[in-house]
Amino acid sequence: MREILSDLVAEQQAIDQFLQTIDFRKWNTHTSAVGWDIRDLVSHLAHLEDYAYNALAEDGSKLGDAATYPTIDHFNQVGVEHGRTMRVQDTLEWWRNSRARVVEQLSKLKGDERIPWFAGPMSARSFASARLMETWAHGLDAHRAVGSEPEDTLRLYHIAKLAYNSLPYSFKLTGEEYSGDLRVELKAPEYKRWTFGPDDATNVITGTAGEFCRVAVQREKAANTNLEAEGELAQTALRIIRCYI
Repeated sequence: MREILSDLVAEQQAIDQFLQTIDFRKWNTHTSAVGWDIRDLVSHLAHLEDYAYNALAEDGSKLGDAATYPTIDHFNQVGVEHGRTMRVQDTLEWWRNSRARVVEQLSKLKGDERIPWFAGPMSARSFASARLMETWAHGLDAHRAVGSEPEDTLRLYHIAKLAYNSLPYSFKLTGEEYSGDLRVELKAPEYKRWTFGPDDATNVITGTAGEFCRVAVQREKAANTNLEAEGELAQTALRIIRCYI
């Protein structure tokens, strides 16, 4: 857990520091998230961290709240609307306090301990990876809103692994059949190479970790990247992959 928590905190701090470079008066800049501006992104992150804390410290007693809304998007909008009642500076403090409570709780757990969550129980390690993924994805949105792109780091490993491990969920969600073996081979930052899946798989996805992760969080379409898919299963995976609800 020490490595993933260290990377989670580093990712949160990196996004926090970037946000501080944006004048608060420009936090109403629209992002790629439909109807959301930069403040809304931060409110959404804080909202989910509050539910993450509930899952960790209170056995997920509030997770059923999501089912009371027509869709998960309606549920997410609740956090956004709450943030809009605050000063911009206060939404940032909300996120800081909420994420700190989650990290503190996670630091008490072993990696394989199970945590309740909206789509079903997750290991503590995967739960921390999901928090990192969510932070990175919305940090990417904030960067792009002001015309920049974050530098890819080795922290993407956790997102790439989460995306690969989430493939059965992605296929089930879209009604596709997940049959056969699939391997992912990625060129990573600092000349690293990451692989997931069996060596003898007949379906293989290759490319850079940055593009793979952007597709996995649905910020890019695979067709607009240099990712390559060999085999029908690999092609379908690139089309439907997602590592969040």
